[in-house]
Amino acid sequence: MSPAAQHLVIMGVAGSGKTTIANLLSKRLGWIAAEADEFHPAVNIAKMSAGVPLDDDDRWPWLYAIRDWMGVQAENGRCTIVTCSALKRTYRNVLAQAAGDVTFVHLDGSSEVLAERMKTRSGHFMPPSLLPSQLSTLEPLAPDEAGLRIEITDSPAEIVDAILRHLGFAVA
Repeated sequence: MSPAAQHLVIMGVAGSGKTTIANLLSKRLGWIAAEADEFHPAVNIAKMSAGVPLDDDDRWPWLYAIRDWMGVQAENGRCTIVTCSALKRTYRNVLAQAAGDVTFVHLDGSSEVLAERMKTRSGHFMPPSLLPSQLSTLEPLAPDEAGLRIEITDSPAEIVDAILRHLGFAVA
């Protein structure tokens, strides 16, 4: 494993812009990116599509799969960017076990902004009706967790610049 293997977990509730920010960061840094949704088994997607929130029993295998994927990438000398809601600290603890250094980037915004974003996006299985359950489940990053909180009111480019500055990367 490369000692420089780093992972950014772009976290937050649905509608926070995880995919947009992850894609921009991937382009800027040249790191491989993955959507946590790709790791869900079909039964989880069916539940969410039906408006049924996942429980912890649904999430553990999903989180282990993400963690293991990050570890494989690190073993191959690749840094990663992963979108994942990572709503609870216990979930983040699983992801933080991946080989390499894991940093969480919490994209945060008001429930009104998040709901509006969810209403206007297309092609996603997460209905806006699940936003309240995600917000009630969300445990913000604790001071002892490796990460930062970013308000989503700025433009995607400004958010990416703020993340890169926080991580010590040069911003053009």
